[in-house]
Amino acid sequence: MRSLLDAVLVALAEPTRRQLLDLLADRGEASASTLSQALPVTRQAVVKHLAVLDAAGLVSGRRVGREVLYRTRPERLAQAAHGLSELATAWEARLAAIKALAESAERDDRA
Repeated sequence: MRSLLDAVLVALAEPTRRQLLDLLADRGEASASTLSQALPVTRQAVVKHLAVLDAAGLVSGRRVGREVLYRTRPERLAQAAHGLSELATAWEARLAAIKALAESAERDDRA
């Protein structure tokens, strides 16, 4: 789960990739050429960003003639959100344990 989460977070860290996901969510499917028209970057840059999103499992492409049409994979984002939730729960438990130890040490110091 950690490598999935890492790949998704790396992919989402870049604003252009988040814009691409938004565009694909709005349009359903689009080619790199179509997407590049909506962004201030070249088609080649869009292709590179889509490759990162694809490697993270956030988009998938299918060849139609000479073009590749991309679409979002929302289930992958849901998996990453679930992983983040599990991570948050684990950290909350760790922090609660640290707090309990600190409060216990403080009571021992007063005694």
